Amino acid sequence: MFARLRTPEIVGEFRQFLLRGNFVELAVAVVVGTAFNAVVQSLVKDLITPLIAAIGGEPDFASLSFTINGSEFNYGSFLNALISFLIVAVVVFFFVVKPLSGFLARFRAEPAVAHVTRECPECLSEIPVEANRCSFCTQEVGSAPQPAAQT
Repeated sequence: MFARLRTPEIVGEFRQFLLRGNFVELAVAVVVGTAFNAVVQSLVKDLITPLIAAIGGEPDFASLSFTINGSEFNYGSFLNALISFLIVAVVVFFFVVKPLSGFLARFRAEPAVAHVTRECPECLSEIPVEANRCSFCTQEVGSAPQPAAQT
């Protein structure tokens, strides 16, 4: 089976796979995300936790635990991870999602919406453009006026 494989072709295909835009962008995102995670972990461990400890009196959340029937539950590490997650979520939302959606909204073309309804001249209800009679007041409304041709 492997004898039929042509090495130069496979190497070329593999190189093409590695150099595709999505693959390279994903690799960069993972590296930047990992570095950002280290910064956030340090922020929580070195600044946020001591700040909360100054108020609450507990200097290190990682040491928080309780014991039930000989089983120890270390919930302090979970609190540190939860605070880190919340900080990452806030940063991603306010510094990535909101600006990007605002940027894309500026360039998104609104589709032209054809008027599918019009007002009945008698009762002012919304009726379909193609209607010849109002379904609310049953008055004849005639055909819809045609838009003026542009010259």
